[in-house]
Amino acid sequence: MTGICTGRVAAVTGAGRGLGRAHALAFAAEGARVVVNELEGESAGEARRVAAEIRARGGEAVVHGGDVSTDAGAASLLATALDAYGRLDTLVNNAGILRDRMLVNLGEDDWDAVVGVHLKGHFLPLRHAAAHWRAEHKAGRTPQARVVNTTSGAGLLGSVGQANYAAAKAGVVALTLVAAAELARYGVQVNAVAPAARTRMTERTFADAMAAPATGFDAMAPANVSPLVVWLGSARSSGVTGRVFAAEAGRITLMEGWHPGPVTDKGDRWTPAEAGEAARALLASARQPGRVYGAG
Repeated sequence: MTGICTGRVAAVTGAGRGLGRAHALAFAAEGARVVVNELEGESAGEARRVAAEIRARGGEAVVHGGDVSTDAGAASLLATALDAYGRLDTLVNNAGILRDRMLVNLGEDDWDAVVGVHLKGHFLPLRHAAAHWRAEHKAGRTPQARVVNTTSGAGLLGSVGQANYAAAKAGVVALTLVAAAELARYGVQVNAVAPAARTRMTERTFADAMAAPATGFDAMAPANVSPLVVWLGSARSSGVTGRVFAAEAGRITLMEGWHPGPVTDKGDRWTPAEAGEAARALLASARQPGRVYGAG
């Protein structure tokens, strides 16, 4: 290991298992002191095991048991980092749940639960961390702060049966872009990663694709995603902000967002028929969008 996070403090949400656990261990291996977040209850026990594993390897970690989709939980995540280590340098927003239903069967409670954990659970920790970093900047201590958000291919392309999850993850991308633009003046960089890995969410939904091989490279191991997350969360990523990366197995892809495509201008108001003809002409010359996951 190169120690690229030596001296830094990283908070990782949803870090009891899966991607969050892998990220927490990877940050600690690179020298960071880690705040390991999970919900209180059984999940907090998982977080304690991760923290114990970090300490057994010679690292430093503390546990935060709280719901980061609530204002109190998000505020106490920052407080835990400051109380334990006196600083926060990197925030990794990773916590998530699934409530998959086809759109016509998707209830309001399932919508609210998924959007709350994924989108609000990104916004609130980010808001509290950003307020702290802004105060540091105003006090003449401009940080080298980093935020790594977790989006998904579902948020970039859509996913059949996951309207709530896809909408939340698309919202995470927009939140990332806005936060990167607003917080740059305070020394904060904000990026997002769309991982493909075996987690408690994906191993049920995509069991065959996520299964670990008997031998050889485990392409879906969560730890494959963590090196990119750690680099984005380190001072080494200086100048990289407002970007979305996809990470799967040994592949890293820089995702390119919406850009203006073909355009036509009549110079006057269109009739509906004319607008339709113009739209079809534009579609004929445009790049085809990526296929929605699960579409026939």
